Amino acid sequence: MCFDIAAFHADAVSTPSHEDVGEMRELLVETLEDAGLEPEIDDLGNVLASKGDGEPHLVLNTHIDTVAPHVPYERDGDVVRGRGACDAKGPLAALLAAFLRVEPTAGKLTLAITPDEETLMTGAAGLQDRLSADGYIVGEPTDRDVCIAARGQCEGTVTIEGESGHAASVPAERNPVFGLEHVLEALREYDDAAGPGEDEVLGAPKLTATMLEGGEAPNRVPRTCQVTFDRRSVPPETADSFRADLQAVLEREVADGTALEVSVDLVRPDTPFPRAFVTDAADRLVKTMKDASGGEVRPFGAATEAGFFASDAPTVVFGPGVLADDEGGVAHAEREYVRLADLEAAADTLEEVLVSLCCGH
Repeated sequence: MCFDIAAFHADAVSTPSHEDVGEMRELLVETLEDAGLEPEIDDLGNVLASKGDGEPHLVLNTHIDTVAPHVPYERDGDVVRGRGACDAKGPLAALLAAFLRVEPTAGKLTLAITPDEETLMTGAAGLQDRLSADGYIVGEPTDRDVCIAARGQCEGTVTIEGESGHAASVPAERNPVFGLEHVLEALREYDDAAGPGEDEVLGAPKLTATMLEGGEAPNRVPRTCQVTFDRRSVPPETADSFRADLQAVLEREVADGTALEVSVDLVRPDTPFPRAFVTDAADRLVKTMKDASGGEVRPFGAATEAGFFASDAPTVVFGPGVLADDEGGVAHAEREYVRLADLEAAADTLEEVLVSLCCGH
């Protein structure tokens, strides 16, 4: 089979996968079957295919889901626009091209494609328990730089509970709306006062209040108010350790001068959040990818499934396209695009890396 990377990418971007990945998964499976492979779909909806055997074992991972809304495929010369063009159907096409081109003679290659990176990340969390490898390459738009680290990410709420009643009678120390002042100030100062400090590669963690909710009428004090937050973490912090630490800080800050209660909850306590990770820049996988790509070695600027794999083996994030350019956001934006020349260059880089590591070179 002669894999046409531009044609596959066009079909992929033309296939909506923001609400249901079924059709996109069928396209991927059919492409692998046409190449003589026997892909597996596991109980979490991941697509897996392998070639070769033994060590080293390298895993190529990215995702087939996209954010809403769907943006139709459009091509203008070298530029392809549409939802998923760079996040992450461009990286998928590059990974798939390299995977199909290389026949490992001294190792094993596994393609592991997940269905829900943009939402729950249950696919990657399941693979974390199932796969064991010597290295992971995770496809995301990095402008073909070799990204060796990423901050973790979680979301949650702070609920302030007080006394509901008529606005003329509830005392200020029992009014949860007044309690917002203490909570917001604690969130603003958290990283300076109680956070884990800066990581030498990833820099500082970031805690951001993003939504407020509370109240039903202008003359009535609500029983509760709620602040939603986004947390970008650095090692060694996890979502659970952050929740516990923030709970302790807020209890201390809000208790002073009020009769309010606060509680911190993760938005999805029953689903995984990606952890922060840092791969050693001196690792062979990193150095091989840097030599092949000519790109920078740097952290990745967004949350990624890579954090699920990095505890098992060295992990890098790599792919064509950019998260943002000089005009603003690209990935997840209405103007999402990728250049076909970058798509092909990324595939060539990945092929060179896989040959070097899995073909006895």
